[in-house]
Amino acid sequence: MAAPLALSPDGQLKLVIFDCDGVLVDSEETCCRISAEEARAAGMDVSDKNAVATFSGMALPSVKKIIEEKTGNQLPSDWIDATKKRFVAAMRQGVEAIDGVHAMLEDIRKLGLPVRVGSNSSCEEMEAKFQATKMTQYFENRIHSAQDMGIPKPRPDVYLYAAQQEGVNPANCVVLEDSNTGARAAVDAGMVCVLLRAKGEPVPEWPNLLVIHHLSEFAPLLQKTLLKQAEFHGV
Repeated sequence: MAAPLALSPDGQLKLVIFDCDGVLVDSEETCCRISAEEARAAGMDVSDKNAVATFSGMALPSVKKIIEEKTGNQLPSDWIDATKKRFVAAMRQGVEAIDGVHAMLEDIRKLGLPVRVGSNSSCEEMEAKFQATKMTQYFENRIHSAQDMGIPKPRPDVYLYAAQQEGVNPANCVVLEDSNTGARAAVDAGMVCVLLRAKGEPVPEWPNLLVIHHLSEFAPLLQKTLLKQAEFHGV
């Protein structure tokens, strides 16, 4: 019998794992725009307007694969490294935090829950983003890159690795995501996923998936869960 998941009253919530782009840092539009620029340079027909819809949640190897498939052109062997440098430079010039993120992180810290990050961004990109948005203190030595692992989402490996590093079972983790690609990775990792999504936008009909519309809803959800679990386990 499978263990109850992290947000079930009879479960045990032990670790919060965040995606980065679109959940903590508002950098997805910038990265997708750069990807679209690179795609057009290679001959792919994609506008800046459609950049997020085309490249959202993707690691650079996946972006490279799509461009090559759509254009029939082979990109240079150093394309991923060169594009990653463009991402990092853009992040250092300025990137915004998602609305409400600092208050949310402080509330989760008060709950005593450990946190980690699992992202398709490289560790170098994430370090630049967190430095620019003053979040380094929350995630120092606790960030994990699916891109650097060579196994990007929607594969679940980065989330499974984060849980392993914390020494907890996947069933004891909750993941906060904003993309379908990342949510698929979390669900396939055997974790419960909370999807941050604007009202009215479509949501996949997958198991173990909850939806919130603003970061201010996340910490109260976790607090309520911990109280119910304490009651259930007689703590």
